[in-house]
Amino acid sequence: MGAKALLDVLKGSEPARRPVWVMRQAGRYLPEYRSVRAKAGSFLDLCYNPELAAEVTLQPLRRFDFDAAILFSDILVVPHAMGLDLRFEEGEGPIVQTVGSLEDVRRLVDVGQSDQLKKVCETVGLVRRGLAGHVSLIGFCGAPWTVSSYMIEGRGSERLRALSVAAENPEWFRVLLDRLIEASVTYLLGQIESGVEAVQIFDSWAGDVPGEIRRRVVEEPIAAIIRGVRAVYPGFPVIVFGRGIGRGHQSLAIATGGNAVGVEQGLPLSDVLNSLPNGVAVQGNLTPSVLLEDPDVIRGSVVELLRDIPKGRHIFNLGHGITPDVDPGHVQVMLDAVRAQDGN
Repeated sequence: MGAKALLDVLKGSEPARRPVWVMRQAGRYLPEYRSVRAKAGSFLDLCYNPELAAEVTLQPLRRFDFDAAILFSDILVVPHAMGLDLRFEEGEGPIVQTVGSLEDVRRLVDVGQSDQLKKVCETVGLVRRGLAGHVSLIGFCGAPWTVSSYMIEGRGSERLRALSVAAENPEWFRVLLDRLIEASVTYLLGQIESGVEAVQIFDSWAGDVPGEIRRRVVEEPIAAIIRGVRAVYPGFPVIVFGRGIGRGHQSLAIATGGNAVGVEQGLPLSDVLNSLPNGVAVQGNLTPSVLLEDPDVIRGSVVELLRDIPKGRHIFNLGHGITPDVDPGHVQVMLDAVRAQDGN
């Protein structure tokens, strides 16, 4: 088995090369993904079909010399496994059954024996067997704030009601966060037992939370998940992605103990890196729309991004997920530019 650059960075070792992967790298920009997606029927059917989900997880690795695969699934698997109805509407995204009282929260079920989690973990095992020796496998979950916002709003709206609830902090919301922490730990432990080697916790809506309540709503729940995972697997590597929090990445890293923080586009990566505790890496943060530009612009953007960012504390990625309109050839241009800049 070859050295794994992603794990080296997360564990504080010097990697043989700068690790590269892309959020949503298994997705609609790939024609082979679209073919499997059509075969599966619905998005959820694809998530819960271990053979097909493993296939789309592995597809990008056949095209690109990435250093990691990320499990193909969705952050809303957890509330679905907790007993809430979930569907994905074309052009609208997820529609989730809502909760809004202590009675609603108490009706949520434990996820440990759910079919949803069993199928996701089966996918992990299939993917792990299909990976090259130098490629790491990343599992993931949604952070309690982001997942709870979907459960309160019912969809990916402006989250005005969820933010009002978070500010008022009723008992049922506190209990909901605790239930999501417990479920997320169970979910991640299942993925780890099945073969993932690192996990990323996505707090996609962290940037919406006002600074005065961010510790309670964003940082403390993520920290609790990481403690729960490391109580069973000490030192297990974790990437924390609090999208949109700007100057808050330092606080997030210190509060949670994550090995790396994902950084959204638009922030100077060197500024974030210099603010972090020693040994904590940054991940990111090429603007996804750069991949729609011509190759020279892509190369120039990569060179600019990598200036003064040592490979031992950096995981190259986008600032958010790759978009469906990207030419796969432009992803190769990006990857070649990273390797050329580092002399790999």
